[in-house]
Amino acid sequence: MSNYPNESECIGILKNAGCTKRVIIHCCTVRTVAEQMLKRIDCDSELVIAGAMLHDIGRAVDHSIMHAVVGAKMAADLGLPDEIVNIIKKHTGAGLDHEDIVEMGLPDGDYIPSTIEEKIVAHSDNMVSDNAVVMHSHSVDKLLMKGATRGADRIECLHEELSSLYGEDLDSIVVEIGEFPKIKGPCGKIIN
Repeated sequence: MSNYPNESECIGILKNAGCTKRVIIHCCTVRTVAEQMLKRIDCDSELVIAGAMLHDIGRAVDHSIMHAVVGAKMAADLGLPDEIVNIIKKHTGAGLDHEDIVEMGLPDGDYIPSTIEEKIVAHSDNMVSDNAVVMHSHSVDKLLMKGATRGADRIECLHEELSSLYGEDLDSIVVEIGEFPKIKGPCGKIIN
């Protein structure tokens, strides 16, 4: 038996938190990308799925960069495992360094994904824009346009690390599953 909520439970958690259908579909799309990575990268797949499903729970109340901090607190308050709380807190880009934390006025803490599960969820999110699966360069280019070169470099490094573990460039996932893949909701029901 898993310590982590299953997909149906995650959707219930998101709905109860007040997430919109758009946020839920985004989370399901991130989960779909993560599932592709799990086909070739060995790790705790149940944690990755739950983390991908819940990574944006904070968007129920905040759509700024603070959504990760808010979401981590929401998850902790719900009694979710620390591993999920950490995925939510560390999922933005390829993490945030101390300089980013100060610039953005975030509470002090560790915002850099360090476990393979944290990295997979963060990078799956980098490869999803709203509900579209995109090349990782989409997120890199967005950060470069904002002058966030350190963040863009971190995404590039994370992409290379995970691509190496995957055995080919992760951008191939866009071709494998398509820009708008069919995503599963509870009980395997297609929801888009």
